[in-house]
Amino acid sequence: MIIDLRSDTVTKPSPAMIEAMFQASVGDDVFGDDPSINLLQQTTALYFGMEEGLFFPSGTMANQVAIKTHTLPGEEIICDQTAHVYRYEGGGIAFHSGCSVRLLNGKRGVFAAQDVEANVNADDIHFPKSSLLVLENTVNKGGGICWTDEQLSSVSTVARTNGLRVHLDGARVWNAILTKQQNPANYGKWFDSVSVCFSKGLGCPVGSVLVGSKSFISNARKHRKRFGGGMRQAGYLAAACLFALENNIERLKEDHIKAKALELALSQSKKIVEIMPVETNIVLFKLESVMEAASILHKLKDEDILAASPGEGWIRFVTHLDVSNQKVDVVMDKLKEILN
Repeated sequence: MIIDLRSDTVTKPSPAMIEAMFQASVGDDVFGDDPSINLLQQTTALYFGMEEGLFFPSGTMANQVAIKTHTLPGEEIICDQTAHVYRYEGGGIAFHSGCSVRLLNGKRGVFAAQDVEANVNADDIHFPKSSLLVLENTVNKGGGICWTDEQLSSVSTVARTNGLRVHLDGARVWNAILTKQQNPANYGKWFDSVSVCFSKGLGCPVGSVLVGSKSFISNARKHRKRFGGGMRQAGYLAAACLFALENNIERLKEDHIKAKALELALSQSKKIVEIMPVETNIVLFKLESVMEAASILHKLKDEDILAASPGEGWIRFVTHLDVSNQKVDVVMDKLKEILN
């Protein structure tokens, strides 16, 4: 029995989700004729208090199209140094949008309004124009930490006061909304665009949606075409996402409980030098050295437990719908053996 804790991207669609996909009504989405795609886009936009949505095959494409739509070449983006759009999207900001990046040093990827204000460039020919602020919620490199309503509101306000547009990489925003008991419609007030992912905790095989104003989505649709993101009968994929919206959001709380159980088990070991406090479904813990982390990963793999390492002695577990309570119990037992 393989227990895969590398990421919540490894989830497989449930039989009920597959059945929903088989029953989907489809059309040609490039012509705007796919009813399942249209329903998903509309439903997701309304959920976040936005006007329209646009379906994408990946979160990376959704983020990069958002950045391209919000900026002009030669402008500057502000984001945290841990941001997925900066670290893990293949240099897409430079390649696709021709923008420079101003990096913030937030706490686990969460920064303050004054950090943004201090990094907005003056109107001076020597500096690129600061045009876009990008946030991530939850923060992957921050161990799944969530932004509070107050933090999101204050950062958004100072960005807009300084003439910046604001984009949210909301790959795991569903987890944050549950943890912080947020009203998702408020995201439409705080952000000019939000990208959300269905292929992580919600368990879909493929799919992300970008939401924003009608004019923004109209422009984003043109960029999606240029990026090669136009698909035809993609409603079979949208049907999985619609199923997930109806059935898989509330169950994310179960993943959070499992992650807290793993955090507690890890806290018993003297070999671990740091554990990031767990808020959602990501567990990040640090060993004394890179070699020690590699050794632990090898021992876990020998026990059919797969984990990931973001480097510098850190190991990451991510709980998801394919990791049952029974599997979590097995992992905790093996951790006691390996880490003592």
